Order: sequence, then C-alpha cells, then structure tokens
Amino acid sequence: MSVSTLNRIARETLEARFPLLWVSGEISNLTRAPSGHLYFTLKDAQAQVRCTMWRNRAQLLPFRLENGMRVDARSLVTLYEARGDFQLSVEALRQTGQGNLFEAFLRLKEKLAAEGLFDPAAKRELPPYPRRIGVVTSPAAAAWKDVLAALQRRAPHLAVVLYPSPVQGADAGAKLAEAVRTADARAADDGIDLLLVVRGGGSIEDLWAFNDEALARAIRACTVPVVSGVGHETDFTIADFAADVRAATPTGAAELASAGYHAARARVGDLARSLSTGMERRLHGLAQRLDRAALRLVHPRERLGLARERSELLATRLGASMARRLERMEGTRRVLELRLVAREPDLRREMERCARAAQRLSVAGERLVQRRAERLATLATHLQHLAPQAVLARGYSITRDAEGRILRHADETTAGEEISVELAIGHLRAIVNSTKA
Repeated sequence: MSVSTLNRIARETLEARFPLLWVSGEISNLTRAPSGHLYFTLKDAQAQVRCTMWRNRAQLLPFRLENGMRVDARSLVTLYEARGDFQLSVEALRQTGQGNLFEAFLRLKEKLAAEGLFDPAAKRELPPYPRRIGVVTSPAAAAWKDVLAALQRRAPHLAVVLYPSPVQGADAGAKLAEAVRTADARAADDGIDLLLVVRGGGSIEDLWAFNDEALARAIRACTVPVVSGVGHETDFTIADFAADVRAATPTGAAELASAGYHAARARVGDLARSLSTGMERRLHGLAQRLDRAALRLVHPRERLGLARERSELLATRLGASMARRLERMEGTRRVLELRLVAREPDLRREMERCARAAQRLSVAGERLVQRRAERLATLATHLQHLAPQAVLARGYSITRDAEGRILRHADETTAGEEISVELAIGHLRAIVNSTKA
C-alpha cells in the first residue's frame, strides 16, 4: 500500500467514523492566510489538535478570533493527506459559554412560538409614510448614530423621538421592555406611528438583552408597528421574531422606515420623466398638425390668379348682361314703333320723340356702360394694390431661407445662413451676419 493510499483510507475512515461535533479548547498559533483561510491550534491542558477554517466560513464569524480565546469549534475530524496531519476542519466557532445561552435562546423561542407570539398573520405592515419615528436604543450606541445618519440621507424631514435604554447588561432586557411600553403609552402624544428597536453587532452575550421574554411580549403588545434592527446580518434575537419586521442592521431598520419616502422620491423622478416625454410627444404631434395645415395654405400668387380669373368672368358676364339689356330695349323700341305705325300717329312728332327717347336711351346706356367700366377699373386698381409686385414696388421685399421658405421672424434663421431677397425688380442673395429678435 502506498503512503497516499494509506492516508486517503485513513481520512475516509475518520470522516465516516466521526460526525460533526463540538470541540472545546483554547486558540493558539493563529495564522490568517492572505487567501482568508484561518489556521490555528485548539488545545487544552493535556493535548492539542491542528485546525483549519476556510475563508467562506471564517468571514461569517461574528467576532474577531485571537490567540488565548476559549472557543467551542463545530468541526469535522479529518486528515490532511499531503502531510499525513490529523486535523479538524472547522465549520463554525462560538465563544465558550455560548452553547448554554444558545440552548436557552432555543427554549424561549419554542415557548413563545407555541403561544403564537411569532405568528406571521399577526404581523402588521409598516406605514409607507410615517409622520414621526420612535427609536428604542442607547443614546451612546453607534446604532443611534447609524439610524440618524440613514434617515438624514433618505428622509431628512422625518422627525425622530428617542426612548433611551441600556442595550447591554444584566437588567438591559427589562429596561428595553419598559422603554417599548413607554413608547407605546406615549405614541399618541408624541405622534409616532412606527417604532425601531435597534442595537449594533456583538457576541451572543452582548445581544442577550434582546432575547428577553418581557421585551418580546412588550414588542408584540405594542400598538404601533415595530421594526427590530439588532446586530449584523447573521445575528438573530427573540426581538427579531417578535417584531413586525426584522432588519439586518440598525441602518437597515432606518431604511425600511423611510422606504416609502425614498420610493416616492424615485417615483417623482419617474413622473417627471414621463411628463417630459408626454409633453415632447404632444409637441411633436402639434408640430405635425402645423405642417399639415401649412400644406393646405394657398400661395398669394395662386389666390391672385383665382381673383383675376373671377374678375374676367364677372366682366364677361357684365358685357353679356348689357348686350341682352340693349337687345331687350331695342325690341321694346320696335314694338312701340309698330304700335305707333298701327295707330298712324304724327310721324314727324313721334319720330322726333322716338329720336329723343333713342338719344336718352343711348346716353343712359353709355352712362351705364361708363359706370360699370369705372367700377371695373376700380376693382382692377384694388386688385393691383393687393398684388405682391405692387407691394414690392413700394419698397418692401420678400426674404426666403435656403429652402425657399418665407422668413417672418429673425429667430427663423441663424448667423452664417444663406438667404434670398426678392425685390420689385430682381433678386438678391445674402449671408446673415447676425440676428436680433
């Protein structure tokens, strides 16, 4: 049997024979590798054993490991085949004495859970826009400063009421419970509608005050929603289970309390962008309508042409009307002449009267023709005054941009743009030096 085979069989035998177990001892020869792995020796008065804790496990430690520290190591018995070293692969560490505390924690958790104290159906939703927030913590704790900093960053307008209490020590649990009850009793007077119970990280002993049964019952009996933010991400206390919402850290608790305002601020930004997009879309639509309306506009030259055609038509109709009227008058004259002949009138006198009537008719016709001609001339003169050439002849001009659009305002062109100017006689091309509205 080769050495490698022997060591492999020994490792497999050890790992199969021994389950995960807790081993108590003192830390010595601690080494922190650049990779993040921990290497140390666990010893007591009679023996020692080498231990390895891989980085993914070591980074979850809730305390800093030091030489001389007494710990309980949850370990897998194994053998390092390359050197044949008997060692422990450590999964987790707790400071000595924490095992009893953890068992007490589990017993209390089971008891309160059996009473329905942690029932999810009894949990209340947090108010999205609290008017004022109560905080139960020590004014000297870092958690208090973390909460204030987070609220100042996310909702600086939100008022905060501190209900001071020690967060560590023998009677800290009872005082925390009393602070929660005080906050509940004064909620209406103080105007709070949300309560935060917070503390920074630490060992299980440091956080033990938050595993107090009286505190859990006070949190559950509180009439306003309670957010628990105790310790770090991996720390759990009875207060976390009793609270309506558990936050990983004190800062997380403040962020949950101000989440509605923070989301509203982002929502306002989204609405502003939607409004801007809607206005831009509306303006584009109106611009398109304006373009379509511009296409339906009739050019003045076309309008003048239509007016000229209408004038010519009216003149033709006027001439035809005058001709028909003269024909009717001539017919009337002939009828009268026949009637006169039939009655054998005094031909000379009647002829003279007819001559005078004919002369008056001729004069009246000439006058009528003259008046109609004068009116036609007046209309033609007015029409001429409206013609663009007549306007240009008075000193005006028509200015167009490079695309041929007529310019009506200085803002419609820019410096350096080529323009054309139509005069009464001839055209000009120019470059814009400057514009001024």
